[in-house]
Amino acid sequence: MLHLARCVSEAQNGPKNAKRPIHTTRPYSAWDFHKSAPALWTTSTESTQSKKIEGAKVIVVSSTKKDACQRYLGRSLPRSALGIRGLVWLSLGFLLCGFPSPALPQSPPPPTATESPASQELPVQQLPVQPLSGTINGTIVDPSGAAVAGAVVKFTREVESASQQAQQAQQALTDDDGEFSLANIAPGPFQLTITAPGFTAQVVPGIVHPGEIYTVPQITLALAMATSQVRVTLPPAEVAEVQMKEEEKQRVLGVIPNFYVTYAPNPVPLSSKQKFELAWKTTVDPITFAITGAIAGIQQGENEFSGYGQGAQGYAKRFGASYADLVTGTFIGSAILPSLLKQDPRYFYKGSGSARSRILYAIANAVICKGDNRRWQVNYSNILGSLAAGGISNLYYPAKNRDGAELTFVSAAIGIGATAGANVVQEFVIRKLTPNVPTHAPAKP
Repeated sequence: MLHLARCVSEAQNGPKNAKRPIHTTRPYSAWDFHKSAPALWTTSTESTQSKKIEGAKVIVVSSTKKDACQRYLGRSLPRSALGIRGLVWLSLGFLLCGFPSPALPQSPPPPTATESPASQELPVQQLPVQPLSGTINGTIVDPSGAAVAGAVVKFTREVESASQQAQQAQQALTDDDGEFSLANIAPGPFQLTITAPGFTAQVVPGIVHPGEIYTVPQITLALAMATSQVRVTLPPAEVAEVQMKEEEKQRVLGVIPNFYVTYAPNPVPLSSKQKFELAWKTTVDPITFAITGAIAGIQQGENEFSGYGQGAQGYAKRFGASYADLVTGTFIGSAILPSLLKQDPRYFYKGSGSARSRILYAIANAVICKGDNRRWQVNYSNILGSLAAGGISNLYYPAKNRDGAELTFVSAAIGIGATAGANVVQEFVIRKLTPNVPTHAPAKP
């Protein structure tokens, strides 16, 4: 069609090299093309060109021979008849080829680097397809085939990071039929750890595929080996009995009784019965009788308590009075009152610390003691026992040697002082002279 229009235009306008300027400000229509055909088409020896003129596209077609158009039309058209004939041929060309479509604006140029990224169209990315999750089922029984209820089934999978491992860890409990089920399991290898009270833990590996319902073969748990630890402890009374038997072996130089000292680090309080037993064994020990006899002989030699006289009768009275002091003082101060007041009559060996602290500790133990609750308290048993023994002695001492209450308190004071001195000797000397002392760490007072 364009070639036909060019031939008509060239026939009207003469020489093939004639050129006309092209000026337009709007898209061309079919009527504009017919009206301005001589101005829109020109010839040139150059190749076909495409130019943009305000939204319209003008095609320049070149040809070197005018005769080609005349051959296309079939004959040469005289210039005088070209106006009407050109219009006819141009109309036929439009009917055959159709009206030209209106020119379309060109597509916009691609965005430059200065334009914002938001104005550029981003490529669409396809999300990876997630594999279908699976399910793991199973049954747990004991060696007899009975279902194990309440067993813990822990699902784990080896992954790279701890956070991923937390996501891949699940657990379930077996029901009354011993069955368990784990859902939403990602495909891949896994490991089940089964634990239950009284059974040995068992590990079961496996592989679950996408969308698979994996049934674990029946799991039989083995019975755990029964292990128990039995700690045998004696009742406090029996422990105290053992400790008292050790104390009864304590003798200074292997001879003199030293029953009222304990070297155990944590001695058990004595029962009332044991307090009386210890007092009895002290008073009836042969060495006690020997010491009492020696004291009576010294008193008679110095003619103390002259009201008893001399000779065998005087010695017997002095021996009886000394032994009575020992018995009353021991039973009242070490058995009767300690049982009533819940106090321990023994001396608790310290054995550690500076010499000064040990001396003060020994002296203080003449007026303080440990109670059966293992707390320190005033030694009412020793103090009241000395006063009671002094008061009773007024019954059998000669009348001229009875000074009433004054003698009683003096005797009690002397008894407390003697106890303090004896404790200091116990802390620094007696242990070294006692061969049967049990090996213990120093007691913590």
